[in-house]
Amino acid sequence: MQPRALTQISVRSLSQLLNRRPSISQIKQIHAQIITQSLGSLPLSLIDSLIHCYLHSKNLNIARTLFHNYPLPSPPTLLWNLMIRAYSKLQHSSEPISLFHQMLTTKAVPDGYTFTFVVTSCAHQESVVYGQIVHGMMIKNGTLLNLYTANSLISMYAVFARVDDAYKVFDEMYHRDVFSWTSLVCAYAKNGNMRRAREIFQEMPVRNDVSWTVMISGFVSCGRYAEALEYFREMFCEGKPNEAALVCALSACAHLGSLDQGNLIHGYIVKNSLSETSNITTALIDVYAKCGMIDCAYQVFEKIQRRDVHNFTSMISGLSNHGLGEEAISIFNQMMAEKVNPNDITILGILNGCSHSGLIQKGSSIFYNMENTWGVVPKIEHYGCYIDLLGRAGFLAKAFGLVKTMPINPDAVVWRALLSACRIHRKTSFGERIIKHLEQLNPQSCNGAEWEKVSVVRKTMQKQKKLSDIGCSWIEVNGVVHEFRVADKLHPQIAEIQDKLSEILIRARPVGYAADARHVSFDLSEEDREEAVAWHSEKLAVTFGLMNKQPGVSIQIVKNLRTCEDCHTFLKAISKVYDREIIVRDRSRFHSFKEGKCSCKDYW
Repeated sequence: MQPRALTQISVRSLSQLLNRRPSISQIKQIHAQIITQSLGSLPLSLIDSLIHCYLHSKNLNIARTLFHNYPLPSPPTLLWNLMIRAYSKLQHSSEPISLFHQMLTTKAVPDGYTFTFVVTSCAHQESVVYGQIVHGMMIKNGTLLNLYTANSLISMYAVFARVDDAYKVFDEMYHRDVFSWTSLVCAYAKNGNMRRAREIFQEMPVRNDVSWTVMISGFVSCGRYAEALEYFREMFCEGKPNEAALVCALSACAHLGSLDQGNLIHGYIVKNSLSETSNITTALIDVYAKCGMIDCAYQVFEKIQRRDVHNFTSMISGLSNHGLGEEAISIFNQMMAEKVNPNDITILGILNGCSHSGLIQKGSSIFYNMENTWGVVPKIEHYGCYIDLLGRAGFLAKAFGLVKTMPINPDAVVWRALLSACRIHRKTSFGERIIKHLEQLNPQSCNGAEWEKVSVVRKTMQKQKKLSDIGCSWIEVNGVVHEFRVADKLHPQIAEIQDKLSEILIRARPVGYAADARHVSFDLSEEDREEAVAWHSEKLAVTFGLMNKQPGVSIQIVKNLRTCEDCHTFLKAISKVYDREIIVRDRSRFHSFKEGKCSCKDYW
């Protein structure tokens, strides 16, 4: 009887140790003791505890081995659930579905937890079909009555933006919680239907910080940045915003060029001693850089103790957009010294910096070594940026040669960059050569008879752009962001703005400004073409700034498209006439207009 008693004590002691969830090294020591002492037929509770511990320490392989060698014909449902849950936390893993399939072949019966974990894993798959199959099984088994399984289904359908399926599950629920409502709002937000998302959000009996963040994030994703900030301010009144909400709000500030709002959010973060995580510091660098305050962006960057790829990428992109290519390369070299590997966005940022600064050799070296040195395979965006670099510098033949031999089919952006280079360098004949090449590639999409000049070709290709690419500019005055579109009619002061702009145009002529309507439709008369460029969004925005900002105060504009040549010349002229610094951030870079000159030196 004595050996048996000792064995029982040993098993009890080992179970108690395992229940404390020891470290992985201790787990292995206990596991070794079990094997070496040959305790005979082990209690199932001891095997269960070992599996629990290995899963808790994220050592899935050993846990899986013990699980597959379980003494009984099938492990209990609890262990199946633990295994499925552990693998469901891995992104894009198909193991939970495989385990679930194996479970169905045994006598183990899936319960509500099983389905919840499996559906969570289905949300990580490439296709919604797995989730739909499991959904059908849940209906058959009656497990949809479970709040958590229903919530997991709504969340899964939200990931795939299947709003009708998500709403159907939600509508059939007997009981709902804040997670049910939030998941449904998320489904509509992901689908871009912010009108419906807002309606459901207003109906919510209770909201939490996640609900607010889903709405703010949804507006940012749809490019409705002003509304995102409105919701952030409302959230701020109701309670403390979480990290995700702060990052989304900073992103909205960056897109709008809303420096005042960005400063307020930064002040809140500092005042409340919030942890400046990588996401927050990256967002702060981005907002200061995109609001024209590159020195402030650098100050945030310098204070980061351990910088990651996102911090470096944001700083490099900010410097590049300011036309500070040499400085961007310096930060890139610092990144290499700190052994932080760049990603595809980092490479795009540094190539952009080289393009705006004419750094041919450095840009070429990075482009041709990006895959071998850092494992970043060039995408269409990298080719487009490098072709833009070559074209701006006048290497048109080399750029055209690359376009014809690149392993990816060139898109409209690539062709526009090449044709833009022809226009910049007045190489009309080379542009016509590109047109002929396009006609040979796809005669159906190119009508050479209509493309008499490169400028007309460029106009034709512009038609391919989406409606969302209509010229739009933003300016912040007294903490309020005002939006202007080309030929705007909606702003409440538009009549006054148009009168003031007419006056400005007259005052700009004596210093060399004359309307450049070469790239406006040839179907219009000369007078109509000049009027068309007169009402460009940045002209309206800067006029509003002159009307509402104190003399001597700089005017900052954000534009969603590249600044045209006419507006660029106009802004140089009025910076001299009104003795104002005008800072414009267009889609390509920053322009600082002062005393009749631009910081880009007419190289953009």
